[in-house]
Amino acid sequence: MKTIIYEDPDACRFLWEKMWPQKGLFDLWEVRSCFHNRFSRPLSFHSLEKNNMPIGLLALSYDEDAQRYVQFPGETWHGKTWLEQNRIIAPTREILEMLVDSVPGSVHLNYLTPDVLSVSNGMAASDETGYLFYPGEYGFSYESYLQSFSGKFRKKIRAELSRLEDQQMVFQFDQMGDIETLFQMNLDAFGENSYFSDSRFLSAFESLVAYLHQRGMLKITTISVNGKTAAVDIGAVYNKSYTLLAGGTNPEFPGVAKGMNLHHMEWSCRNHMESVDFLCGDFNWKERFHLIPRPLYKLHCDKSAYGYNKTAFEGVLACA
Repeated sequence: MKTIIYEDPDACRFLWEKMWPQKGLFDLWEVRSCFHNRFSRPLSFHSLEKNNMPIGLLALSYDEDAQRYVQFPGETWHGKTWLEQNRIIAPTREILEMLVDSVPGSVHLNYLTPDVLSVSNGMAASDETGYLFYPGEYGFSYESYLQSFSGKFRKKIRAELSRLEDQQMVFQFDQMGDIETLFQMNLDAFGENSYFSDSRFLSAFESLVAYLHQRGMLKITTISVNGKTAAVDIGAVYNKSYTLLAGGTNPEFPGVAKGMNLHHMEWSCRNHMESVDFLCGDFNWKERFHLIPRPLYKLHCDKSAYGYNKTAFEGVLACA
């Protein structure tokens, strides 16, 4: 077996589409390319090959700012990438070790799928938690989902939504002009902590929206109250899964976020989605709305700091 490093974009794309499972939205080369084209991180795809056939893949980009390798495409913000459902294509720990060993520097991977645990044997550690809604668990019935809450909780939600409905709450869909409003609301709410404060990320996200729109995968949901835009969410549908990508709310209308999230549940039940992915971050509401937590993992190996032993792989266990 030998490890070959590919840096040519066409070769990397060929390898990605040959080796990487196309299960979710973030598995699509075109989706990740929207960010690669804006951040311009050098590609470094490490392929472990046996008899000229790839059997393992570590798809990396080099983050020049932090001087370390990260998951392709390297759209880092505050030291972490944003895209989730990252993977290491390695059927055994030996192959995983050889892939990491071939990287000429530190490796920081976040949001790894749970299957990494089956081969990492202690190399990967807990990272963050993603949250999903499975309409099938309620027989694709929104009413059954509502009945899973206590009567007190349902009464409170109905009261909040009634106040908005009394102010002429209206849902609108797929209004492309509302995307700029979402960006501004998100920036107003989070300031420098908003991904959209980075011009590269903003431009990449705009490219992503254009790609999703062109492919018929984009879903924009807008709520207006009293004629004012109160909330905007952007999501994408792929492989019977609905992924919420970004959102913004107007603080003038408390409770509107609950109305938006309940709409996503109702829509996904009505359209028989297999899952709805609300991504990482709890924000104090996801578990209360009976979303299912899905742990994600990280593998951080700072070779210089931990005295990385290339032959015995000693020290890497402490890197996670």
